[in-house]
Amino acid sequence: MIARFKDLCLDANDPLALGAFWARMLDGDVADAGDDDTRVDPRSARSPAESIWVNKVPEPRVGRTRVHLDLRLPGADPAPLLADGARLVREPNDDGRWVLADPDGNEFCALAADADSRPGPFQLVVDALDPAAQATWWAGVLGGTAEYGSTDALVFGSAGLPWDHWVFDGVSEPKTVKNRMHWDVELAEPEPMALIAAGATLLREPIDEAHWWWVLADPEGNEFCAFAPRPTG
Repeated sequence: MIARFKDLCLDANDPLALGAFWARMLDGDVADAGDDDTRVDPRSARSPAESIWVNKVPEPRVGRTRVHLDLRLPGADPAPLLADGARLVREPNDDGRWVLADPDGNEFCALAADADSRPGPFQLVVDALDPAAQATWWAGVLGGTAEYGSTDALVFGSAGLPWDHWVFDGVSEPKTVKNRMHWDVELAEPEPMALIAAGATLLREPIDEAHWWWVLADPEGNEFCAFAPRPTG
């Protein structure tokens, strides 16, 4: 294991407004994260990794949503989410998923309540040209097991991952713009040399004490941030 999953981050022009929306979706609280950023902390979270940091950026959203969450609804349909500001993109087809979008146009999926599952996010989904290769790579970074389907692949049991699965969904379109949602990892070692040796690309070194993390990309160009391990003792 080179690292463990830390949390999710979401770009926004208005972090306060988008953070308030996701707090309603996830039954959470909005915290001031400084520098005009916010953080959504679900009240029923079993781990800090379920928090979503909403970061202010100047550029508008462009391109398709390549990273999203799948949510389990508290009821049979997404009417409460629509009432709280979500937009319906697509009715369910054979997969039983409603496709919704937040006020910034970031799409996410919602499924009807399941007696065996709690409401809220249950898997992270990332578009991939080669789902098997992506799942294998991330299972190698975070630990866990990769399983392969005909059009997708998934990882489960990874260190720190707070949801059931991390799904890599096969698509034909390559990534062309920065992902609006990305994830952070906490390194096992003080620097990301093992990640880079495994095939990650270094995009940015730490800038200063306020921006003390590395920005990297995985083999398909998905940006993620890597943090040095927290001191113990």
